[in-house]
Amino acid sequence: MNKLRDWLSNFMYGRYGMDPLGNFSLWAAIILMIIGLFTGSSLLYTLSILLLVWCYFRMFSRNQSKRLAENDKYMEIKDKFFGLFRGGSRTHRDKNYAYFRCPNCKQKVRVPKGKGTIEIRCPKCNTKFIKRT
Repeated sequence: MNKLRDWLSNFMYGRYGMDPLGNFSLWAAIILMIIGLFTGSSLLYTLSILLLVWCYFRMFSRNQSKRLAENDKYMEIKDKFFGLFRGGSRTHRDKNYAYFRCPNCKQKVRVPKGKGTIEIRCPKCNTKFIKRT
């Protein structure tokens, strides 16, 4: 068992691995595959296989900067979508401020817009992160 774990650890060294976008695409592929099997739709089944291949391509990729940019874009879209259900309506009305989530504790942080690229300090956990306003 240790040999398998060591081999897998060596194989994944320098590769991107799993992230929230990969997790979403994996579950979407499984759901599409099940729906495709029950409905007999070869289009849905083929789409699920392509999504699964893309998920594994991302997971085994060594181009980490590109995969991280894809995941960041996915997280922005996801936050905008779920922000509508979490009281995100205030963020659309407040034109003078930009809202960001702390990557560590997920606390919502308000910063003034139009300041360019700034370093933001989370008031809850003191984590510093850089965003463009």
